[in-house]
Amino acid sequence: MSSYNFFEEYNEETNTRLKQNYLDILSGIGEDTDREGIIKTPERAAKAMQFLTSGYCLDPAEILRSAMFKEDYNDMVVVKDIELYSLCEHHVLPFFGKAHIAYIPNGYIVGLSKLPRIVDVFSRRLQVQERLTHDILECINNTLKPQGVAVVIEASHMCMMMRGVQKQKSVTTTSGFRGQFKEIETRTEFLKLISSDLS
Repeated sequence: MSSYNFFEEYNEETNTRLKQNYLDILSGIGEDTDREGIIKTPERAAKAMQFLTSGYCLDPAEILRSAMFKEDYNDMVVVKDIELYSLCEHHVLPFFGKAHIAYIPNGYIVGLSKLPRIVDVFSRRLQVQERLTHDILECINNTLKPQGVAVVIEASHMCMMMRGVQKQKSVTTTSGFRGQFKEIETRTEFLKLISSDLS
């Protein structure tokens, strides 16, 4: 007997409402909602949507504040290749890729795991990549108040790959810089670090 026990918590009222909505969608496209493979799909989809948009219920600034530590370190800190998965607000189709974040402390550092956590919080909302980049950047800048912060996101969008122009190999890159990263030398160092393989 397996000891594995997977548990996720959902708002039952929201789940019931979403389940009915997905049932209506499946019926609307002509699917047999009593078919064995489909009968539980509305509930699965309702739970998936709650998970994929769970970022609305979380405060990313509070996540950063929970792990801020005084430290006399004022060189660049880089966390790169942070996986991200989000939903495009225009078509509710996925876009996915990676984020690269750097900051230069100004009296405080933050626990490294918190930077991927805020990427998740903002990604788990209906988004456009441009705003996602801005949200992450401003949250770090306003909360940590570092000497500088930089964010670069590279992502592929299913709304471009599966429909519309159907360009499967296109990648969208967005970036934002504050403070010292507006200086060419600092920005160039950051861009070299995220594009190199230090191993």
